[in-house]
Amino acid sequence: MARWLRPLAGALLLLEVAAAVSFLHHRYEEMVQALFRVQSECPYVTRIYSIGRSVEGRHLYVLEFSDYPGIHEPLEPEFKYVGNMHGNEVLGRELLLQLSEFLCEEYRRGSERVTRLLHDTRIHIMPSMNPDGYEVAAKQGPDGIGYLTGRNNANGVDLNRNFPDLNTFMYYSGEISGPNHHIPLPDNWKSQVEPETLAVIQWISSYNFVLSANLHGGAVVANYPYDKSQDQRFRSHRRTVNTPTPDDKLFQKLAKTYSYAHGWMHRGWNCGDYFADGITNGASWYSLSKGMQDFNYLYTNCFEITLELSCNKFPPEEDLERQWMANREALVAFIEEIHQGIKGMVSDENNNGIAGAVISVQGISHDVTSGDMGDYFRLLLPGTYTVTASAEGYQPQTVTATVGPAAPSLVHFQLKQDVVRKPPERKASGTRTNNKTLQKKVVPRATHRGTHR
Repeated sequence: MARWLRPLAGALLLLEVAAAVSFLHHRYEEMVQALFRVQSECPYVTRIYSIGRSVEGRHLYVLEFSDYPGIHEPLEPEFKYVGNMHGNEVLGRELLLQLSEFLCEEYRRGSERVTRLLHDTRIHIMPSMNPDGYEVAAKQGPDGIGYLTGRNNANGVDLNRNFPDLNTFMYYSGEISGPNHHIPLPDNWKSQVEPETLAVIQWISSYNFVLSANLHGGAVVANYPYDKSQDQRFRSHRRTVNTPTPDDKLFQKLAKTYSYAHGWMHRGWNCGDYFADGITNGASWYSLSKGMQDFNYLYTNCFEITLELSCNKFPPEEDLERQWMANREALVAFIEEIHQGIKGMVSDENNNGIAGAVISVQGISHDVTSGDMGDYFRLLLPGTYTVTASAEGYQPQTVTATVGPAAPSLVHFQLKQDVVRKPPERKASGTRTNNKTLQKKVVPRATHRGTHR
């Protein structure tokens, strides 16, 4: 009997939580109030901070959940959700407010799952990356809104076409099958991006994010990189080319985690489209240039997917509760995906952490780097891998690591300093020596492009 009562009790608990949440569209001031209300309800595990301002001066607020808010704990991974990048795609904004309230309430109730998640993960939630565009869309309302009304920022720019185009740099350099991590930005990149984009780039450069999703609307599918097709001839929606990353199988697993935990995404048929398992490679759907998803993968350590969550970009308020119930488990389950693969410390012989060390996995031509404290996180599917840690001035170290289906495996590296050989000294005799014999031949060290920013 007890076995049947536990699920019932859990369902009643979730209904209680749902009843405490208001399913309304939140304008900017109301959104800010909702965030600060959560912070006041859970002050010991939350923090609110702004990463910058929009064109019209609105703060780009982030709500952080952690057992030590404001502090990066070694070996605790950083996760982020970003919503409302397109101002008229509003469901993600409302879902992230609901998620914030849910995490707070469940933590206060002593939920073992949520408590463990907040103790083991540092979670950053940005409900709106484009608050100016949202205000334009909200003035029209769900009934009168045009398909593109409020999509762009106040300067009329699509923020998901505004990041530096690192894909083209990679494709034209012939590195599609080679190392493609931490590709350097062009010198004039700041003059080419909008204030919101600049703020996000500086944000993701300041935190060692491991996993992320950005929330959109207009379809129902979990989209994974690459978004931009390798074949530049195919630019239309009708002619598409699947363009996988070196981590394609992992990205498919991440996308399926969300899709199958969602109420109906995994069924495939939604909004007049069909996607097997409710997932798609971005370029296979249609090629997108200068998107945030690919930028995360090519410039940082972060693995990001794009979640298209509703056919209606601005769903009516009466549909918000149904959408929340369909997405609640998926939102939590996707965060939990950050705890897989390997993680560890890279240190020197004195146990000092080495920042910027490169972690390479044999057979996967995409590396990650250690953070400021020397800790690293490498998402991997279950299996056995040959992993190498290398850093300038140190001898590389290679180990074999086995990854299981549950928690990440701890794999630490302790690197020894390189021993620099001195050139031979001149002979004391007065005999003349050819200078060429005294010069140590310098062989350029093979390095990964952009290994250490």
